[in-house]
Amino acid sequence: MGRIAARLQRWTLRRRLVVVVVALVAVVAAGMGAVSALALRSSLMDQVDSRLVAANERAATAPARFNPDFAGDGSGQTGSGNGSGQADDWRPSPGNSQPGQSTGTVNVYAPDGATDVRADYIDDSGTLRELTDSQVSALLAVPTDGRPHPVDLGGDLGAYRAISSTTTTGATAVTALPTSSITETVTRFVVVEVVIGVLAVLATVVVGLMLVRRELRPLDRVAATATRVSRLPLDRGEVVLAERVAERDTDPSTEVGQVGAALNELLGHVQEALTARHESESQVRHFVADASHELRTPLASIRGYAELVRRSPEVLPDGAVTALSRIESEASRMTALVEDMLLLARLDAGRPLESEPVDLAVLAIDAVGDAHVAGADHTWRLDLPELDEDDEGPLVVGDEHRLRQVFANLLANARVHTPAGTTVTVGVRNVGESVQVSVADDGPGIPDELRDRLFQRFTRGDSSRTRGTGSTGLGLAIVAAVVGAHRGTITAGSGPAGGTVFTLTLPAA
Repeated sequence: MGRIAARLQRWTLRRRLVVVVVALVAVVAAGMGAVSALALRSSLMDQVDSRLVAANERAATAPARFNPDFAGDGSGQTGSGNGSGQADDWRPSPGNSQPGQSTGTVNVYAPDGATDVRADYIDDSGTLRELTDSQVSALLAVPTDGRPHPVDLGGDLGAYRAISSTTTTGATAVTALPTSSITETVTRFVVVEVVIGVLAVLATVVVGLMLVRRELRPLDRVAATATRVSRLPLDRGEVVLAERVAERDTDPSTEVGQVGAALNELLGHVQEALTARHESESQVRHFVADASHELRTPLASIRGYAELVRRSPEVLPDGAVTALSRIESEASRMTALVEDMLLLARLDAGRPLESEPVDLAVLAIDAVGDAHVAGADHTWRLDLPELDEDDEGPLVVGDEHRLRQVFANLLANARVHTPAGTTVTVGVRNVGESVQVSVADDGPGIPDELRDRLFQRFTRGDSSRTRGTGSTGLGLAIVAAVVGAHRGTITAGSGPAGGTVFTLTLPAA
């Protein structure tokens, strides 16, 4: 039952409405058919009972009507006109040979105290047939109360309705009429009702589908509006929610109209919230860009003055030299952070990038060469495809400077977050209409708690929280922003043997 209920809950509203309507029509049709069949059977049975009462009256009065000299005083003297005065001298034609009885009517006449029981009927061919002893016994067992009773005569006769009465002479007159015609009539009626019911159900299915589909069109339009809104990029940038439910589908007097009006109100609130968010983000972005731009000059001055003092011909104490070195180091680190923040602010603002053909294989070679110098304790490898003279290299259209920064950040990330001796492999190859770049290492891999926010800003692993690494937590965020600006994608996962694999895909030139 639980599975059936779960399946029913997954049905569409259209299907459930049609099923409910069809089920209701089927139940009503079945109920009406059953009541009609019972009413028809009752009416036919009343007609048979009326005929049966009349036939029994004719059978009970048949001796007197057939022989006018029949005394009928219960003395057993018939006065038949032959002078004998004995009851046995009365020999009327028994059973259906009596006038007025229809074909198929069964009559049993049993004189009081006599053994000469007359029991017969005329079949459909007009032949007079006698009843068997068991059939006679079944008929004589009918209560003599003048009311019809059902009786089964078996054999070729089957079900009958019988009535038993006592004549004025004390004889028992039993009359029975067949009920097979009632059964046949009711059966034909039920068959016709079933056929009509099936046709009505089929017609209900067809018409119900059409009507339900027509009545649910406003709901489909509301759902289509919600679907279009759900596909809009709402996570960043300025968003204009121009989608609204049509006015004809916002009538508050209908259920669908209430849903449409509520959706429009919700979209209005969302539009206001997105507008406020965009304004706040714009202010923060402008502040970061302005602050980063303004910080570049004093940071450059700090570095310049520190270097100037360190190169002074005057002999400085060792502590002062160390302090100046730290000042230069921290100034350089702050300058890199400011440059990264300024770049992200520009990318968020949608500043256009350079658009020129760039060979990613060349960038990979240069980046690996630089990584060899910066991380001599790592093993750096290149995985480039062998190209024929007619083959095109892995070319993309984009900003060469920013793409170089992508390679540099990915390799720096591998260098900083993996131990010495780690092998880092950079691969570049054409895949269909795209160029795919992979940076794979056999290091310890990415912690599970960082996977979901790996490309978010200021996300740093445990090994990068020390000042020695110089990590700002913006490297992968810059990579994701630059790749997105080039209409590409970047993912991070694990290699077949562990480690980490960054996969970058860009549209090919």
